[in-house]
Amino acid sequence: MYHKTMFFMFCLVFVTLFSIPSFLVYADDDHKENKRGNLLADGNGDNDDNCQQKRKQDHHRDGDHGNGSVKSLANPTYQFQCGACHFAYQPEFLPESSWIKILTSLDDHFGESVELDAESEKIITDYLKSNCADHSTTKRAAKIMKGLGNQTPLRITQIPYIIKEHHEITPDILKREFIGSLSNCIACHTTAEDGIYDDDNVKIPK
Repeated sequence: MYHKTMFFMFCLVFVTLFSIPSFLVYADDDHKENKRGNLLADGNGDNDDNCQQKRKQDHHRDGDHGNGSVKSLANPTYQFQCGACHFAYQPEFLPESSWIKILTSLDDHFGESVELDAESEKIITDYLKSNCADHSTTKRAAKIMKGLGNQTPLRITQIPYIIKEHHEITPDILKREFIGSLSNCIACHTTAEDGIYDDDNVKIPK
């Protein structure tokens, strides 16, 4: 009987000693999580910037970059053929009708003659039509389409939404050596090639 009692007491002490720290660890974790949530909700706290940066990284990894984003290019033929002469714009900047007009007048492509083999032309046409502004679900594409009405612009710089977004950019700024014109997106939008056009990533050359 004595041995059974001692064994019982030993087990009780053992369980108590190892359970309390575990309980305290979980309780402390819950406290930290609640505190972090409250700080984020209030917009305060030393970790707020780090958490915000983490969310941006998550959005980037998931392909969701916010209002200033479109899908990154995913067609090597389009990138190679069109990007050889100028910045390869994401298809979502123009509606299907605009891309068709551009592709059917390559013999006079803004003053230049562009020659494409039949296979490349088909690949590029299918890509642009499938990913154009009126077939996109991104917020920026929706804003572009909303401002177009019945227009069929041949230049991205003719889109009302794009003009409005750049209304503070003066002609003198556009004349700077490393910019040249409003069509040179990559000059200021440092992450344009990735489809990210948020203001946080804009750096205007001096």
